[in-house]
Amino acid sequence: MSCDLPLTPTLSPQAGRGSEQNPSPRASGEREGAAQREGEGQRPFVVAIDGPAASGKGTLARRLAERFGLAHLDTGALYRATALLVLDAAGDPANPVAAETAARRVDPRLLADPRLRADAVASAASMVAAIPEVRRALLGLQRDFATHPPASARGAILDGRDIGAVVCPGADVKLFITASTETRAARRVKELREHGAPAIYENVLQDLNERDARDSGRRAAPLTVAHDAHIIDTTTLDADVVFERACALVARALEEKEWQQ
Repeated sequence: MSCDLPLTPTLSPQAGRGSEQNPSPRASGEREGAAQREGEGQRPFVVAIDGPAASGKGTLARRLAERFGLAHLDTGALYRATALLVLDAAGDPANPVAAETAARRVDPRLLADPRLRADAVASAASMVAAIPEVRRALLGLQRDFATHPPASARGAILDGRDIGAVVCPGADVKLFITASTETRAARRVKELREHGAPAIYENVLQDLNERDARDSGRRAAPLTVAHDAHIIDTTTLDADVVFERACALVARALEEKEWQQ
């Protein structure tokens, strides 16, 4: 996939990759940097963050990416992009054929589409994410981002539902961010209202319960806690406290890998 979006340490998977036929100097530099790391026997530093919807993992991932110079991928955006393509084609998100076809058409530029944050798209994303063919279609893109981050980044950080257990089982740091359903619903309502969207707590709570059930009950890569993940329950914690706890874990892992800050 190609894209002309500018490279930043916390961008989506297209960042700096350029055209395969006419690679840009920046893209070439990324490949040279990745090749150099591999030639030196270095594996990129990877942080995997999992958790249910509205647990705060996305915000945490972005802050960690900025603090430690990591490239960031919100993997949930890939499933929302798939869902959006299905809905735009008036298809059924639960239809495996329609969903897989859409997943193979995902263009990284879609990850910046503001429509991905709509409730209807988020709900449909939970449906397409339960389809094994969709997860297989998007798995390679996620792993490629983790193993070949931009050369300007120290590594990669991915957040989603199955990063530590399936996508990046060898991640250097695995975090599982969670909170009570009621707390997550209240946070989501506040977020929606701050963006000018109408939100009723009872409706948001019901939606989260349904999404949790789909995410945990699906056969393909269900939401689960990796055996070596650090669990952080944010129910009674503010974002800054969670951030500092996560920073300590990442910093320790970086030191163990002899990557000096």
